[in-house]
Amino acid sequence: MRDFQLPGRSQVFAANGICTTSHPLAARTAVRILEDGGNAVDAAIGAAVLLGLCEPQSTGLGGDLFALIQPPNSHEIIALNGSGRAPSGASSARLRDQGMIRIPEYSADAVTIPGAVDAFCRMSVDYGRKGLAASLAPAIKYAEEGVPVSPRVRFDWQRSAGILQADGQRHFLFDGKPPSVGSLFRAPGQAEVLRRILKSGREGFYEGEVTDDMVHSLRRAGGCHTADDFAATECAYAPPIRGSYGGFDIYECPPNGQGATAILLANILSSLRMPKDAPFGMHRTHLETEAIKLAYDARDRFIADPDTTRKIEHLLSIETAEKLASLIDPDHPSADFPRRTAAIHRDTVLVIVVDRDRMAVSLIYSIFHSFGSGLASRKFGINFQNRGAGFTLEEGHPNELAGRKRPLHTIIPAILRKGMTTLMPFGVMGGQYQAAGHARLISNIVDYGMDPQQALDGPRSFPDNGILSVERGYSPDVVEGLARMGHHVQVPDSPIGGGQAIWINPDNGVLQGASDHRKDGCAIGY
Repeated sequence: MRDFQLPGRSQVFAANGICTTSHPLAARTAVRILEDGGNAVDAAIGAAVLLGLCEPQSTGLGGDLFALIQPPNSHEIIALNGSGRAPSGASSARLRDQGMIRIPEYSADAVTIPGAVDAFCRMSVDYGRKGLAASLAPAIKYAEEGVPVSPRVRFDWQRSAGILQADGQRHFLFDGKPPSVGSLFRAPGQAEVLRRILKSGREGFYEGEVTDDMVHSLRRAGGCHTADDFAATECAYAPPIRGSYGGFDIYECPPNGQGATAILLANILSSLRMPKDAPFGMHRTHLETEAIKLAYDARDRFIADPDTTRKIEHLLSIETAEKLASLIDPDHPSADFPRRTAAIHRDTVLVIVVDRDRMAVSLIYSIFHSFGSGLASRKFGINFQNRGAGFTLEEGHPNELAGRKRPLHTIIPAILRKGMTTLMPFGVMGGQYQAAGHARLISNIVDYGMDPQQALDGPRSFPDNGILSVERGYSPDVVEGLARMGHHVQVPDSPIGGGQAIWINPDNGVLQGASDHRKDGCAIGY
C-alpha cells in the first residue's frame, strides 16, 4: 500500500468495467458507452477516436493502430494489425538516388496510408455490440463544440508546433500559435469526416471526397499517394506471439510491431536474474540498459513487414536470450549499437478497457511523431502520420522502403496472463521506449511485488544514441553511480512515455485500474 502522506494516486477499483487512458474525457466516454450497454470494443473505439481531439499531437484519423482483443467467455486472444502501407509508388532507390540516407521525417515521403479507420470499422462489425454510431457520436460532439486543452497536451503542443506546415498550421494553431491551457480546440472538418464514416462505413474515409482531399494534399507536398492506395487499405488479424517472465505469459502483436522485442528483452532479463533489493537502484538500471541495447539491435536487424520479417522464432527463443545475456558485463556499459530506425518520439495514445463480461481490449493508436509529419489535409484537417520514417533505405534490408509495404512499428499493446487466466491488459507509450517499458512494468510487478499503479509510477530510464536518459525520480546516488560506471547520463526534458493497465483479480474478478501520472489521464470505473 502506498504512503498516503506522499504524492501519488491509488488504483481505481470497480466491479463492472473500467477504462484507463491518457485523458479523462476519453475515459469517461468509454465508461458511459459501457453503462449504455456497449462492450469493451465499442468503448475502446469511442475513447480512441475522441483522443484524436483531446490529444491531436499524439494521434488522429491519419494514423495507425494495433489492438489485442479477448472476447468474453473465451481464452482466445486476437491480434489486429491496423497499420497502413507505403503508397504503391514508394521507392527507396529513388530516395537513395537523391542522396538521402534516411527518409525525411517531415515530408510526404514519410507518410504511409492511414490504417486506423479501417481497423475501427472492422473491430466494430466483428466484435462490437452497439455499432459505430455509439462509438463515434461523442467525438463528433466534441469536435464541433471543442475540447479544453489540458496541461500535458499543451506542453507537447508547444514543443512540436514548429513542425506543422501550411495546412497543419491552419488546422492546429490558434492565430499561428499553440493554444493555452483551457483553450477550446475544435475540429469541424474531422466531425464531418466522422459523419461520413457513420453514413458509409470505411468507404466514407477511403473513397470519395475525403480521400480526394488527402490525396491532393499529399501530392501537393510531393507525395506519390493515389486514391487506389487508400481504397486498398485493409487491416489484418493474426495470432499473437507469446513469451514468459517469472511464471507469467506475455502476449504481444506479431511484426511489423516491435512486440517480439519486448519478449526478447524479458527473456534476457530472466537470464540475468534481476537484483531483488533495489527496484530503482544502480545495478538493476545498468543490467536493463545493457539488455535493451542488445534487444533493440536485434529488432533493427530483423523486424519489418510481416512478409519480410526474418527469424522471428530466433528472436523469441530462450537460447537467443541466454546468448545475448552472456555478453553483458555486470560492471561496465557496452557501446551503443548503430540505429537503423532514427525516429524517436513520445506521443501515442493507449486505451485499456475491460467490461462486465470481462472482455478485454488493449488498443494503441498513433501518428508517430508529435503532429506526425506536420502535414494535414487542406479541407478536412486530417493530420498525416510519418510512420514511413520507420523504414530504412538500406538496400536489401527486410525493413527497406518499398511500395505497399508496412514499416517497423513501435506501438505495441499487450496482455499479461497466467495460464489461461487473463490478469492484465496493458501498454506503455513512448515511441522506441515501448518494448523496454513493457519489460520494466512486468518486472516491477513480478520481481518487486508492485501493484500496477506503483509499477507505472516508478522512475524510468532508456539508452539511445549513446545517452542514458534517467528521469528525476532516480536518487542522485544512483545517477552518480551510473556515471561512474561509464554511462553517459542525462535527465530528459520531458517524461519517458506513459502507460495504462487494468488488473483483473483472479479470485473475485474485481478490476483495478492504473493510469500513468506522466499524462493527463486517469482510470474510471463503474
